[in-house]
Amino acid sequence: MKVAALGILALTLVASQARAQDGGIEVGSMAPNATLETLDGKRIELGSLIGKTPVVLEFWATWCSNCEELEPTFQAVQKKYAGKVRFASVAVAINQSPERVRRWVARHQPGRDFFYDHAGDAAEGYDAPATSYVVIVDASGRVTYTGVGGEQNLDAEITKALASGARKP
Repeated sequence: MKVAALGILALTLVASQARAQDGGIEVGSMAPNATLETLDGKRIELGSLIGKTPVVLEFWATWCSNCEELEPTFQAVQKKYAGKVRFASVAVAINQSPERVRRWVARHQPGRDFFYDHAGDAAEGYDAPATSYVVIVDASGRVTYTGVGGEQNLDAEITKALASGARKP
């Protein structure tokens, strides 16, 4: 099943435009857990990131041109929402290794957490249709946005997630 999910992800990596809710986990659903690895090889549960603040997840790759195009947007919202929102990139295990991701992070200093999806658990659980796939989860753990591509209005979607989570008890 995980191999099939990675195969499907590999076939769809050519996404070139932002498309909200074009495949992927359904908006409104609860964010699933998945086992990831830190870049130093330790296991971490994705669910441990969820539940305190909104979380912005990007399914990402070092070779993804849409991810590169989206990076300035990520940098801007990370700066704007520092301390209010958690940002993390989930490196897919297609044509890259943890070492390659570590080198990219060291060179670019993106200022967010990076995790490696070695077994494809997160890509499968979130039904990631491509790299540059962004999922925003509010503080209650509910998916409020999904989108693909180098141009996404993350600022507006984060504002919605903050408001959504604020209404929850």
